[in-house]
Amino acid sequence: MAAGFFVGGLDVQIVGCPSLEIPLACAPRHEMKSVSLYDTTLRDGTQGEGFQLSMLDKLRIAQRLDAFGVDYIEGGWPGSNPKDIEFFQEAAKLDLKHARLAAFGSTRRANVAVEEDGQVKLLLEASTPVVTIFGKSWELQVTEVLRTTVEENQAMIRDTCRHLKEHGREVVYDAEHFFDGFKDSPEHALATLQAAADGGADCLVLCDTNGGTLPSEIMQICMQVKERIPDTPFGIHTHNDCELGVANAIAAVKAGGAQIQGTINGYGERTGNCNLTSVIPILQLKMGIEVVPNLEGLQALSHFVDDISNNPHFARAPFVGRTAFAHKGGMHVNAVQKLARSYEHIEPGKVGNTQQILVSELSGQSNILIKAEQLGVPLEKGSDEAKAILARVKELENEGYSFEAAGGSLELLILRQLERYEKPFELKEFHTSYRLYRDGHQPVCEATVKIFVGDEAEYIVDEGHGVVNALDRALRKALIRFYPEIEEVSLLDYKVRIVDGHDATAARTRVLVVSGDGDSSWGTVGVSENVIEASWIAIVDGIDLFLQRRRRAGQA
Repeated sequence: MAAGFFVGGLDVQIVGCPSLEIPLACAPRHEMKSVSLYDTTLRDGTQGEGFQLSMLDKLRIAQRLDAFGVDYIEGGWPGSNPKDIEFFQEAAKLDLKHARLAAFGSTRRANVAVEEDGQVKLLLEASTPVVTIFGKSWELQVTEVLRTTVEENQAMIRDTCRHLKEHGREVVYDAEHFFDGFKDSPEHALATLQAAADGGADCLVLCDTNGGTLPSEIMQICMQVKERIPDTPFGIHTHNDCELGVANAIAAVKAGGAQIQGTINGYGERTGNCNLTSVIPILQLKMGIEVVPNLEGLQALSHFVDDISNNPHFARAPFVGRTAFAHKGGMHVNAVQKLARSYEHIEPGKVGNTQQILVSELSGQSNILIKAEQLGVPLEKGSDEAKAILARVKELENEGYSFEAAGGSLELLILRQLERYEKPFELKEFHTSYRLYRDGHQPVCEATVKIFVGDEAEYIVDEGHGVVNALDRALRKALIRFYPEIEEVSLLDYKVRIVDGHDATAARTRVLVVSGDGDSSWGTVGVSENVIEASWIAIVDGIDLFLQRRRRAGQA
């Protein structure tokens, strides 16, 4: 019996599974690959600072990962908290098309029969086709943390793997601190892996838990594991403490690794986990190992996880970041215009990204020509118009303007220089005030705006939560009679930066505003010694650009 519900733009399909044991009908079909992807965003990722997910968030991300083609989704640790218990109850109903859901937990406790261990019981009750357990590989941790013997630790690993296999689960064994343990005592670390293999583990995952191992060490140790235990596939779980999480995962694959564990955007404890949004395109585009069917959805997946967790997108992220294929220097832009691969190691569209041409004081004419062409006003190289636009950009950048994130203001600049701009309104004056009362009354921020649209004047006063908000509200109220479509425009972001701090409070201030209409967004910038005036310039440009685009669309 299937049911569905619609949440936040996602159609969540629920399919019932009648028992706690995993019926074949509820287990997704799983294609064999040379390297499988194991995502632990929902468990290890949530251990990162600032990364929090609700139960519904986890369900939505799980469905998105499944649709993208991830092979395993680790949902959390059953019994560790009420949220994860509820997640596994609801996740059992998801109609996953490809991925296999994994519950995560520990081996049995020392000197406790595996059948009597409450935590192992919860792993089975989670009703997932895959169970991942971790155990101790480092002798130091066995004797000093677990306070048990080497022999008992190996029995804990072997017994738990065997018990889970007897209940029909696919078992992934995570060898915690494996590389640190191997460096201290290779024989002990390998013996713990052998115990898991003897218990029937389907994959032995070698964990660089502290993130301090180098790629050369990873490769050498992995090759020894493969030689010692050739009949059981091994995987890799790396952390990014040395900025080597991705490199170490690739090294393990080169040594014969069959599984990579990681998180979307590298979220995780301390500095994070191996970043799957980097590993996936490296495997598929650089190494020829196909791991997902639709790599073009990678950037969208990256942004989805950021948005769900309420984290900003990392602009400089490889492959999926906004600036991953951004070109600023004039010589670079000139070369890219002629041959994109001269400065791009892959085609941006292969990972769902796009090429960005930035305009700044470093720009050459090629930057301007490309931007103008994008606006539908192609220019000739060496033309007076192109030279004039470039000169104006460099002049404004010298005053403190920055057009890298303010493409809207650049668009207006080009239209004005080419005399393709029609002024929609003219400011006569504006005034702002902030009144603070000592009697407990809430402060009042007020803005007065007087504008002309043609020969008609509009004089408006409005209040806001702050001076800038009051200005924005007053301007919109003044324009709404003439341009009712501006109701579609909203202010999405507002940033202030001091251009040069040497003048202290008298320094020039740059304000960047991001506006949107539901279909697209655009950035505009204002610069002044007065933060209110800088804000006004950026806000006006944001609305002005919207009206310019509507006018041009109407003409087209």
